Amino acid sequence: MTDSVFSRANNVLLQNSVPEKLRLTRELQQDWLAGKLALIPESKFKCSEPGQPVNLVFVVPSKLPRRTLHSASGQIAFIHALTHIEFTAINLALDIIARFQDMPRQFYQDWVQVAAEEASHFELLNTRLLSLGSRYGDLPVHNGLWTMATKTAHDVLDRLALVPRMLEARGLDVTPDMINRLLEINDHQTADILKKILEDEIGHVKIGSQWFSYVCKQRGFDPHNTFFDLLKKNAGSQIRKPVNRVARKQAGFSEQELNSLEKMTD
Repeated sequence: MTDSVFSRANNVLLQNSVPEKLRLTRELQQDWLAGKLALIPESKFKCSEPGQPVNLVFVVPSKLPRRTLHSASGQIAFIHALTHIEFTAINLALDIIARFQDMPRQFYQDWVQVAAEEASHFELLNTRLLSLGSRYGDLPVHNGLWTMATKTAHDVLDRLALVPRMLEARGLDVTPDMINRLLEINDHQTADILKKILEDEIGHVKIGSQWFSYVCKQRGFDPHNTFFDLLKKNAGSQIRKPVNRVARKQAGFSEQELNSLEKMTD
């Protein structure tokens, strides 16, 4: 019997073990590329919480440890926070595959690739944590990214607007400054990892932009107005400077969108 990409993605999403989630994500990509996974609709996927390491402690953002890079503990806290973002990004890519089952085949091709690349980013950062005497799960984390996944679980249009095009695109804005701060303390190893992540994330946001435009066209919506209506409704004060015009343009943002974003930060 041919396996379903929806079923497989959901099974990986629910996996608690970090090593198993990484292994199964790679296997998902390999089997998809080998043509072993079909688009067989499933109706039972109602995941509200993804699989997480059992030792992971969630707190509100104000309770997180300080992330100043001028101490060893602050450097570890900074990298740990990034590692959690990449772990959550794996789950987000798996969830968009399993949850929204009526998109074209290329949609799943794209998000399988994103899931595999997010897994690679996680491994790079977790290996860096290990080299500093820590590992993922040693520090508390917050659940902001997944909260938005839950909030947009009802509609692929909202998901594409508010996860890749809002939250993940924010990473394009702030990562260059993170890289510069790491270079100031001579942490070239972590800076190089973030350079790789930034390059890949431009591609991920571009995928989100392309599919957002596709869904808008299918529904007869204006992409610019639809995006900013959703942004104003859900983002509030989260839209802040800087706006990385170069990276966002590469990731599929139009000049009109970039101008509107900058006006929101004034």
